[in-house]
Amino acid sequence: MAKILIVDDSIVEIKILESILADTGHRIITARNGEEAEKTAKVIRPDLIFLDVVMPKKNGFQVCRDLRNTPQFKTTPIIMLTSKSQEIDKFWGKQQGATEYVTKPYEKTQILEILNKYL
Repeated sequence: MAKILIVDDSIVEIKILESILADTGHRIITARNGEEAEKTAKVIRPDLIFLDVVMPKKNGFQVCRDLRNTPQFKTTPIIMLTSKSQEIDKFWGKQQGATEYVTKPYEKTQILEILNKYL
């Protein structure tokens, strides 16, 4: 059973993702802002992270960059899930170390394909 960290400031987005992941058998942990995300990640060491970009305290780009600069997260799949759909946003997300960059709204099949690819 893998540990999946969902990071989003929207409880609705968290619930949508939790419902998609509910039948996968993985352990789901959530965080509501960037600072909480980093603290939680360092404690639970997730196998995969779904990370929003626009959040309070620390945005997803900053969180991704900071985690990538921590040895234990060098290879952890970090999937950015965001409404920021401009090409420059995608480019910037990849520059910060995002494994994948998925724009909202996403399809259930996209999320399950990502799980199968990285877990």
